[in-house]
Amino acid sequence: MASDDEALRQAVMQQAQGALRLNIAYVGVVNHLLEALAAAPLTAEALADVAGRDPGYVQRWCDAAYAFELLDATPEGAFGLTPLGAAFRPTTPGTLMPFAVQSVLSAHMAERAAGFMATGERPGERVLAERETILPWFGPMLEHQYRPLFERQVLPAVPAFAEVDRHNGLAVDLGCGNGWYLRALLRSKPHLRGLGLDGFEENILQARALAEAEGLGDRLDFQAGDIYHFSAEEKADLIAMNRALHHVWDQRQRVLEILREHLNPGGVAVIWEPCWPAERAVLRAATHRAMAFQNLSEHIQGNHFLRPEEIVEAFESVGMSARVYRLLEGRESVVVARNGG
Repeated sequence: MASDDEALRQAVMQQAQGALRLNIAYVGVVNHLLEALAAAPLTAEALADVAGRDPGYVQRWCDAAYAFELLDATPEGAFGLTPLGAAFRPTTPGTLMPFAVQSVLSAHMAERAAGFMATGERPGERVLAERETILPWFGPMLEHQYRPLFERQVLPAVPAFAEVDRHNGLAVDLGCGNGWYLRALLRSKPHLRGLGLDGFEENILQARALAEAEGLGDRLDFQAGDIYHFSAEEKADLIAMNRALHHVWDQRQRVLEILREHLNPGGVAVIWEPCWPAERAVLRAATHRAMAFQNLSEHIQGNHFLRPEEIVEAFESVGMSARVYRLLEGRESVVVARNGG
């Protein structure tokens, strides 16, 4: 039994060290230290100067990043990226940056859940903005996690995108974040125009800048706002809610009626959501464990994950027919609901 206990202890210690590595990578991402080291090794003092950061903090970070094999050190005392460290650079194709951001965000949400459990408080989405270094990286984290999936699987699987493009239609994204969904959609569909709405000013500023950088500024606009005060000069041909419907599910009747009212006849609502499993045992699978923790985080924000059948039923209750497209072995779903007019 003692050997089993020791093996368990060693396994948990290894997992804890992995979490520490992600935390150290996060500090390097947020302070642009990893990017500053991309060109050539630098001493800690030179790195602090290039990145505009405090030398004392940078020195201690370099030591920690060296200990966890994100950096190597030259005999002259300069630090350079290891292949692992380079993989966390936000500009690296297939970057590991989302894991670092998610690690710190998860720790923040776990601490909030631990405190709120005694009172039952559910403060809503403002918890995402409580840590000033997290919010600016929330959109990039989601973009690197989900844009490849959207481009490779969602776009080809859902015919409605091409249909709206043929009509030179308007696509609206409610809860657009940094605008990655619309940017990816408009790059794929050259006849579409786009409008994104989000409640965080930080996200709107990022979205506008990124749209201009991708040459989409003339077809794509972003505005601060929310679904309850949604207005546009014309009705939309497509309204997207990307992992956002569960945030307003307690007002679903009102929300779906708003979608229907703002869609042209024959227009579609495209709802992308995680699929909450019907059987609890599914959550034990490695592919679903993170979803279980995320659902705890959603509870803090006043939300919970949904089953696609619930979404279809809700759309049908407001007179919109809906179809479900399942992705990633059923872990994700896209529900397309059509406005009959």
